[in-house]
Amino acid sequence: MGDVAMTVPVLRAFVQQYPEVQLTVVSRPFFQPFFKDIPNLHFFAFDEKERHKGILGLWRLFQDLKAFQIDAFADVHNVLRSKVVRYLFALSGKRTAFVDKGRAEKKALTRAENKIFQPLTTMFERHQLVFETLGFPIDLSHPQFPLKAAIPQPELAAIVTQSQKSIGIAPFAQYDSKVYPFDLMQVVVNTLAANENHTIFLFGGGQNEKEKLQKLVGDKKNVINMAGKVPFTTELNLISSLDVMLSMDSGNAHIAAMLGLPVVTLWGATHPYAGFLPFNQTLDNALVSDRNQYPQLPTSVYGNKKVAGYENAMRTILPEQVVARIELILKE
Repeated sequence: MGDVAMTVPVLRAFVQQYPEVQLTVVSRPFFQPFFKDIPNLHFFAFDEKERHKGILGLWRLFQDLKAFQIDAFADVHNVLRSKVVRYLFALSGKRTAFVDKGRAEKKALTRAENKIFQPLTTMFERHQLVFETLGFPIDLSHPQFPLKAAIPQPELAAIVTQSQKSIGIAPFAQYDSKVYPFDLMQVVVNTLAANENHTIFLFGGGQNEKEKLQKLVGDKKNVINMAGKVPFTTELNLISSLDVMLSMDSGNAHIAAMLGLPVVTLWGATHPYAGFLPFNQTLDNALVSDRNQYPQLPTSVYGNKKVAGYENAMRTILPEQVVARIELILKE
C-alpha cells in the first residue's frame, strides 16, 4: 500500500506539468481510490486472481494495455511481474524505464559492520528519474494536494466539523520492529485526549487490531476507533480532513502525506535515511530511536530483519516527545 501511495504525488505533478499526456496506471483494484481525482489518468485494474494470473496472464495484461496505444512504459515497482510486462513492451519497440531501488546503498546503510550512515535517494526522486529517462523531467518542489474531501456519513462529518483539532493515529505496521510499544502509545493517546479540543481517530484493520485500538479508546469520549467502521474510500476522505497524522513507518504515513497532511512518523528498526520519509515531510517530523544506545540502527530497510537486543529500541522515543511534536504542528 505504501509503495502505491508514494507514486501519487509524483503522478499528480506529472499531469500538472504534462497536461497533454495521458497516463494509464496499472495496480490492484483496491488502490483505485488513490488516483480518483487526478486528471488525464486512467486506472487499469490488475486481476491477479484470474485474467492476469501467471505468465499467460501477464501476456494478456500486455495485450490489454496495448489497446490504450501505450507509447512508453514506466516501471516504478520493478518486480518480476512488472519486469515481464516491461520486457514485452520493449520487444514491441516502446520506450521503457524502471526504478532503481538502490539495493547496494540500502545494504550499506543497514549492515552491522562498516555501516555507511547517510541519507539515500528518496523513492520520490527515484520515481522522478524513471520519468526523466522517458523524456519527462518532473519538478516536485511545488506540490499541489487534493482539497479536503466530503465525508459521506453525516454523523462522522459532524464530529470532524465540530472538532477544533482532529488527530489521526495509525499505530500498526507490517512488522513488529516498526511498531511503537503499546503501553507508550497509550500514554500518547491519553495525553492528547486530555485536551477536550482534540478529537483522535484511530486507524487499523482486522479483528486483532480493532480490539487493541479499543483498549486505547478506553472510556475517552474524544477518541474514536475507526477500524472496520467505514469503507476504505470514506476512511480516505476522513484522513484528508485531519489536521495531523501520527503513524509508524507504514502505508498510513504515505496515504496521509499524499493527501497533504503533516505526518509525524516513529521509526524503530528502520530509518528515514533509507528513502521512505513520507512525501513533503521534514526530518523534524520523523522521530527515530536512539542510535547512541542502539548503534546498529537502522538494522533493516523494511523492518523484516530482527536483531537480538534491539527489541526495545523504540522505547527510546519518549511519549512526551511524540506529543510535543504533534502539539507543535497543531499550533503552526
